Amino acid sequence: MCDIIYAGTNAQFAQPEITLGTIPGAGATQRLPRAVGKSLAMEMCLTGERISAERALQAGLVNKVFAANLVVDEAIRTAEVIASYSGFAAALCKEAINAGYESSLSAGIRRERRLASAACSLQQTSGRLAGRCDGLPVDEDE
Repeated sequence: MCDIIYAGTNAQFAQPEITLGTIPGAGATQRLPRAVGKSLAMEMCLTGERISAERALQAGLVNKVFAANLVVDEAIRTAEVIASYSGFAAALCKEAINAGYESSLSAGIRRERRLASAACSLQQTSGRLAGRCDGLPVDEDE
């Protein structure tokens, strides 16, 4: 699944496989319930019906909805903000979120601590964090 999802006001989302006599085979039966909840995922997968961009926003499937002609510009603006920060820190943040999403809360927190410690060890962050990394708990078991 994408990290950040923007949609145009005219966008529609669906899982139409049931209308073809099959089921989603690229992970939607597992990822969609995590994104929108079991009930909406069941409805989408069992009926094949489409949902609007506004409904997808309400359900948490998309982050923001823009006029169709603004979606790419807004995505580029967000990408520029992200790119203005440390690429290493962004990669660690993505790893922590993705790993935590697929594991228990306690395992996710342990991973986050290790990754935060790695980020703090970088020379480029030492001046900016000014003591914020001091005493950062690190799980020695993993």
